[in-house]
Amino acid sequence: MDTLTIGLVGSGFMGRAHAQAFRAVGGLFDLPLTPVLDLLSDRDAATAAQAAAALGFRRHTGDWRALVADPAVDVVAIATPNRLHAPIALAAIAAGKHVYCEKPLATTLADARAMMAAAEARGVVTLVGFNYLKNPMIALAREIVESGDIGTVTGFRGIHAEDFMADPAHPFTWRCEPDNAGGALADIGSHILAMARHLVGDITAVAGRLHTVHPGRPVMAGAAGTRPVTVDDQAHALVEFANGATGTITASWIAQGRKMQLAFELVGTKGSIAFTQERFNELRLYQSGGPAGRDGFRTIVAGPEHRDYGAFCPAPGHQIGFNDLKTIEVKALVEAIGAVRAGRKAAAYPDFRDACEIERVAEAIRVSARERRWIEVATV
Repeated sequence: MDTLTIGLVGSGFMGRAHAQAFRAVGGLFDLPLTPVLDLLSDRDAATAAQAAAALGFRRHTGDWRALVADPAVDVVAIATPNRLHAPIALAAIAAGKHVYCEKPLATTLADARAMMAAAEARGVVTLVGFNYLKNPMIALAREIVESGDIGTVTGFRGIHAEDFMADPAHPFTWRCEPDNAGGALADIGSHILAMARHLVGDITAVAGRLHTVHPGRPVMAGAAGTRPVTVDDQAHALVEFANGATGTITASWIAQGRKMQLAFELVGTKGSIAFTQERFNELRLYQSGGPAGRDGFRTIVAGPEHRDYGAFCPAPGHQIGFNDLKTIEVKALVEAIGAVRAGRKAAAYPDFRDACEIERVAEAIRVSARERRWIEVATV
């Protein structure tokens, strides 16, 4: 079988998730190509050497430019702070590499558009790390919507809430920097925006409100000095969809007690779907017309009959996890590249175009919050 050599930039939380997914995917799915962990880059040579040994890469470098230029690398996987996404991706595309980039795609809409245009002009495969979309329960939710089993979609209430920045003593990090697309909307709100578009369709208009709850954070853990924070701790938006549905989107990283509330309720004319990532092996479905006194949601538990679950476990109810979603995501990337190598036109989902549209909605919310009015997304 042909190989697919991987170059990974960044070895933090998401870099480790990428490495694990590339290691695992070939043992779970029948793929056209075999991923090979080849070259790892990090902020300096010593860090890269340590990470390469721990994660199973054959080589390492302290310079991402060397990784991008290396002729042996087929795929550049980007798991860096957000401000580095654009320069690394653009250099990789110029070198003819396929690109797997973490979300958000870029720190500015202009950069996102440039990345999309470059990728499409060069014809490389791109994928952006919205791995929650790869949940078999989300695939089921989309199938239910498309089947018409809950009628016409009329409403969507979505939230992504966590509490990792809830403590005002949490030190200032790159997530607090405006030029790093900082803030709850960019950091975690992009996930619920991606989910809304995936299940309901394009968002056409927004009315947004951004709220900075903690205007200053310590310069480092335990320090008395603080740095001003101008990014949002929580974001709220009213949204209108192209199909006529309306909804709300909320993002917060100061939601006390919430660890991973990526959740939604999707309402149709004949039923509803409810989901939360905190119980992501379950989907709740309501269909109208049941007998009086027995009306209500029923819980569907993930099992091998649901897309991709069976590759991990042959029994229902045993559950898959976060890193398994990353592995499913990598499968889509490898399959798309395999198709391109075989001479067929193919794209991974969500690609740079999809991610650019998510960035455009987020930017429209920022403009709306700043100007305190409804914004048509098409005007941004």
